[in-house]
Amino acid sequence: MSRQIDRRAFLRRGAAGAAALAAGSGLLAACSTDEPGPDRKPGPGSSSRSGGTLRAAFVGGGASETLDFFNGPSALDLVRARAWHGTLGNLDPSGPDGVRYGVLKGIDVSDDLSAYTLHVRPGVRFTDGSELTAADILHSLSVLAAGSKLPVYRLAAANFDLAHAKADGDLKVVLPTLRPIADGRMILCQGNFLVVKDGTVDFQKGMPSCGPFRLTEFTPGQGSAFERYDDHYGHVPRLDGLELRSIADSTARAGALTSGEIDFAHDLSPVTARTLDDNGAVELVPTRSPYLVGLSFQMNMGVKPFDDPRVREAFKLAVDREAMVKTVFYGSAQVGNDLPAIGFPDYAESLPQRAHDPERARALLKQAGADGTEVTLTTGPETPGMVETATLFVEDLKKAGVRASLRELPAGQLYADFPAYAALPLAGAYQMPVPALSTYQMSTAGGSPSAFGWKESATDTLVARARAESDPAEAKKLGTRAQRTRWEEGNQVLPVFKPNLNAKAKGVRGIRDDLFEQFPGFSQASLA
Repeated sequence: MSRQIDRRAFLRRGAAGAAALAAGSGLLAACSTDEPGPDRKPGPGSSSRSGGTLRAAFVGGGASETLDFFNGPSALDLVRARAWHGTLGNLDPSGPDGVRYGVLKGIDVSDDLSAYTLHVRPGVRFTDGSELTAADILHSLSVLAAGSKLPVYRLAAANFDLAHAKADGDLKVVLPTLRPIADGRMILCQGNFLVVKDGTVDFQKGMPSCGPFRLTEFTPGQGSAFERYDDHYGHVPRLDGLELRSIADSTARAGALTSGEIDFAHDLSPVTARTLDDNGAVELVPTRSPYLVGLSFQMNMGVKPFDDPRVREAFKLAVDREAMVKTVFYGSAQVGNDLPAIGFPDYAESLPQRAHDPERARALLKQAGADGTEVTLTTGPETPGMVETATLFVEDLKKAGVRASLRELPAGQLYADFPAYAALPLAGAYQMPVPALSTYQMSTAGGSPSAFGWKESATDTLVARARAESDPAEAKKLGTRAQRTRWEEGNQVLPVFKPNLNAKAKGVRGIRDDLFEQFPGFSQASLA
């Protein structure tokens, strides 16, 4: 039943590199098919047809790639983890609670918003045969997520009193809140809170897992291979196997797709995507609003000259947003307004669009005594468009009188040392598509390192009040007030929202059914 991957052939394919893929050399041979082992039995949701092995390529993190997704900063680290481990849930606007549950069957909220009760789905089993319990969820949240250096995983600890969380039997977890929270389901079910077995410290091939696939091979900077887990809860994958390949170059990913070496190419550059328009064998599948990626530039308020609000405003006014959309993305992006989460219900769409005004920017810099100031913008190709928009921003700053220069790091290195990244004076960034208030608490509230020096307790309080408000209209009003403060005084220039320009071979279906489009899953994917 399973399509196994030959280990030596797999490692050779990874080592062949992006150049061979771009040339379509055919070095990536198709996986061989083995007979199923006698102990493999289809699970209750198993498909009647065998689905083959789907091969997908992503921007990876090179040698820094890790199986420890709680501390893995690259997109591929999380995609790999979502194939391997069960999730608490995903955001789903069509769901009754605005989410689609995973290893949980539901979440109850106390009337006073002081506690959340997580109900574990009974019968979820790890690959070692043990049943998933409340202890596994407690360990994943209270120990691993709480200890992560990445803001996305710190979000639970910012809202729930994880030190006093407890199991209530085997199938319930009670999470006290640090303050009243009405939308905690949206925090816990963002697709990135995954579950590993209680006591897990080391992440390695062969460790128990409860995701749709079993990991069979992993080489940092090259790729990983999986086989279907037939005892997966709920929907058992149609695919027999999955390969995730690490290919930093967009042209190389597209070349691998058009040559038939892969079936899915993630996050292509706009230039590359345009070359596929007339290719009848492939199909572009860009992510849709609100699953758009915000490209931004973070100004460190703890470093001169960004401690001066006039300088921060000048940098926002200097950027030519329309030019970025047209030049970098050929019009297939949206102009940003220096706030994340466009398209989500809590986004402050009523704020005026910031203009491009280089003359006003120059005047503000002169008032602040910062005309002719020298800055270096550090960025990297973590997602297509980051380096290109940074290049244009540097030119915009020069037109406003700033002596700006660009420092480009290799793919996968910008976030590799997160404390060092957060100490940069001016840095490129991208924002995951999650609701606005979650984004604020994840990356800004309470002087988080990723806030780049933003420390405004009054705004923190407004966001907390909005999250505690059960009336959506009142929550929206409070949230908009908080976002206005960020818009006026904040240290983020966010000029563009872009889709992930994904592409797939004709006949590949079901990838979008896993939600969380920026970091796709493959549990419902199929091949023609």
